[in-house]
Amino acid sequence: MNNSAIGSSFESFLEEEDIKEDVETNAVKRVIALQMQENLRRENLTKTELAVRLETSCAAIDRLLDPYNESITLLTLKKAASIMGKKIKFELV
Repeated sequence: MNNSAIGSSFESFLEEEDIKEDVETNAVKRVIALQMQENLRRENLTKTELAVRLETSCAAIDRLLDPYNESITLLTLKKAASIMGKKIKFELV
């Protein structure tokens, strides 16, 4: 079946609505938060232990792991990833 006449792509829809950048930013934060939660489980590391190692509060860890909170700094992400034996990789494309 040829779908070329069905309509625009989802990406073009997001561009038309002028929300593509926000949607992509939200998606990236959600993926990072979910990956960090998974790494905590794999490492048997509690949020309290992570807070102590990061020298921060449990509330800050909750914000870090909240897939909808976008106010996390790159430094916090880098430190948390390092504690979990991971690295953060960003690319300009």
